[in-house]
Amino acid sequence: MAKGTGFGKTILIGDQFVLEEVPAIVSAISFETVTTVERIAGDGWILEDNRIEVPGYKEKKKEQQARSIDRILEVMNIDVKKNPIKITVGGTLLAGSGVGASAASCVSLARALNAEFKLGLPIEEINRVAWQGEFPYHGVASGVDNTASTYGGLLLFQLIKGQQHFEKIKTPKAFEIVLANSGITANTALLDEFSERQKKENPDLFASRMKTITSQGQDMKKALEAGDLRTVGTIMSNNHKLLAEMEYSHEILDKMCKSALERGAWGAKVTGGGRGGYMVSLTPGKELQDKVASAFDKEGYKVIRATIGGS
Repeated sequence: MAKGTGFGKTILIGDQFVLEEVPAIVSAISFETVTTVERIAGDGWILEDNRIEVPGYKEKKKEQQARSIDRILEVMNIDVKKNPIKITVGGTLLAGSGVGASAASCVSLARALNAEFKLGLPIEEINRVAWQGEFPYHGVASGVDNTASTYGGLLLFQLIKGQQHFEKIKTPKAFEIVLANSGITANTALLDEFSERQKKENPDLFASRMKTITSQGQDMKKALEAGDLRTVGTIMSNNHKLLAEMEYSHEILDKMCKSALERGAWGAKVTGGGRGGYMVSLTPGKELQDKVASAFDKEGYKVIRATIGGS
């Protein structure tokens, strides 16, 4: 038996448009998916999914999850007819749209298989395998989620001429955020089609918006490195307004972002693919974090308290 882990993530900006080669600022969070792999008698693989979830998430993703597992096994050249296995998934990460649940599952499975079958794959190859496992979930996977899940930390991720590039972002000190789930499970595989439709309907407007978000991402990186969290928060909120105009938000997410700001958050926006899933709010300091998180708790939302950044 062997075990593997993968971090959850949140994206502060650039979420929906990484495939357009817009830079994204992504951070791993200290909640993980843990996968164990054990040899069994029989034929093929069986799955036991014990993850805590947003109600209905696992059922809606069941078919995609099965195809993802098959793809990972194929990429890793593991023949489960000859070596049948049981896969057990659990951990502290809440399974829901927008927090990298699928990526964490892929990374943790790749690591567990690597250990169980003594393949000796380096971390770069684990990341590549997990990226391949993301395709059934996303249609075309950019690689941003699995990279954060594999390497951890706060990162700037960007596709440049189709090639994946990332670098660590260091901030003067770590800071607190709150993620809250809308309860809406989005179909991330359909979001690429939604983006393509906007691009075709008004290419000039779409290009202008991509330019704006690219600029926002560059400004956010500078602000993070300078420890200017007020500016980071302002950029987050401005970015959410643009995403809402582009219909990447949801009325529940809009309400949640407004609620966070009213309770003192320095910024708030939809995170992940959008149209459901999570929002993220910037809440520096444990007191502010608890104030915002507790309010969401009382309203019945699934909440994640996290600390990101630092050196």
